[in-house]
Amino acid sequence: TATQGLANYLKKNFAGEQVKVAVAHDSRNNSRLFAEHVADIFASNGFKVYLFDALRPTPEMSFAIRELGLHSGVVITASHNPKEYNGYKAYWTDGAQVTSPHDVNIIDEVALITSNDQVLKGLNPENITILGEEFDKIYLDRIKKDVQLSPECVAKYHDMKIVYTPLHGSGVRLVPESLKNFGFTNVIMVPEQAVVDGNFPTVESPNPEERKTMQMAIDLAQEQNADLVLATDPDSDRLGVALRTGKGDYVLLNGNQTLVLIMCYQLTRWAELGLIKEGDYVVKTIVTSMMPDAVAAHYGVKCYNCLTGFKYIAKIIREQEGKHTYIGGGEESFGYLGGSYVRDKDGVSACSLAAEAAAWCRDTKGVTLYEWLQDLYVKFGFYRESLVNVVRKGKDGAEQIQNMMVEFRANPPQEILGSKVVEIYDYKTLELKNTVTGEVSPIPGIEDKSNVLQWVTEDGTKVSVRPSGTEPKIKFYFGVKAELPSVAEFEKVEAELDAKIEAIKAELKL
Repeated sequence: TATQGLANYLKKNFAGEQVKVAVAHDSRNNSRLFAEHVADIFASNGFKVYLFDALRPTPEMSFAIRELGLHSGVVITASHNPKEYNGYKAYWTDGAQVTSPHDVNIIDEVALITSNDQVLKGLNPENITILGEEFDKIYLDRIKKDVQLSPECVAKYHDMKIVYTPLHGSGVRLVPESLKNFGFTNVIMVPEQAVVDGNFPTVESPNPEERKTMQMAIDLAQEQNADLVLATDPDSDRLGVALRTGKGDYVLLNGNQTLVLIMCYQLTRWAELGLIKEGDYVVKTIVTSMMPDAVAAHYGVKCYNCLTGFKYIAKIIREQEGKHTYIGGGEESFGYLGGSYVRDKDGVSACSLAAEAAAWCRDTKGVTLYEWLQDLYVKFGFYRESLVNVVRKGKDGAEQIQNMMVEFRANPPQEILGSKVVEIYDYKTLELKNTVTGEVSPIPGIEDKSNVLQWVTEDGTKVSVRPSGTEPKIKFYFGVKAELPSVAEFEKVEAELDAKIEAIKAELKL
């Protein structure tokens, strides 16, 4: 019914045109079967369908829409969720996930499908074209053309040891191929996790945000003395990165740190190569670290903030297309996109950018990627972030979550750890209140509404709170900042910032 509803909506929107769509899937149980059903329904509706011959990264499907001039696309995936789940992502003509008003309109069309007899099936199999390795090459070559910045550094350190795990998912072929395409020759795959399996037998959950999910790759890296550990989730749009420290152990970066590293690398190289022009920009979500704002300002680049979800980053790219150049962007939930050839987060290119950044650091600075991250904290300030999920299950839980938001709106904190709250952002009303002057103004640059509150204090602390859109939980995001006088004081200041975050949690009774 979802596919027939989408097909009906596409017919209305593109009346008189030959509608063309792409269909892809990840490694989850029944994903191939569902993808073939989706392709069949589209073909039966008279559409021209491009179906990938096997599992593929979600970003490659997004790329296919743009590259082949398609109207829509569907990928069968549940991203990084546990094995019990599967899902359905729908995309629009620009290669981004559908946004308003299309999202609501498609749901309305789906609701009109009340009988299986309304779903067209088993017609026009000749309308289906299979996409294979030839298309992979087009995608990988575009990544290299659009995002590679330091081929000479890769040439010098081509044999740098990189451990990679696809976590039983769709990155298995394309991430190693992309690294090879960039020039890296020593990519070591975690063999047990290179097996495509929707049961994800070696992990509790195929989520590269979690240390225990990454442990097998980190153990292999330890054994091999690797420079870098990379991972992608089952549909290969998110990436996980672990870096070797000076002590020889490995630190798993959080999503904010990964974003900061890749974005700083891009901005630094764009500046060195003289590529930055007036109006060039980066994008991040409102719950992501504030460090990119500072780095972008340093390089004279605009930093847009948008609502949570990569479709909102894609919307800004669409609005700026033909006017200004997008450099890179991402969100704290482990998604990054360098270059506008795709309109979703891309773990394939992000892995290649992270590896290239490591080679560039070694070649031009004589440091590891982790040491460079510490240098960046000295230069721009030490930004530290944390996230707490408060779970409230069932109907009562949903009501409790809504009541919490009502209470926070009625009685926001006046100070956090003794620092006065000076700004309150309410993304439901799109109002920004300056608590010092009492002035209320529209939140700049945000048009879409969302049930999110943010409090910013005098000392630069930021607390954001929002109910999850997909799970029975309310999320609290914490961002704190301090000066880092020198790398020698890194561990001390890191501990102080972590203690400050814990104190804020205690004050908010979380």
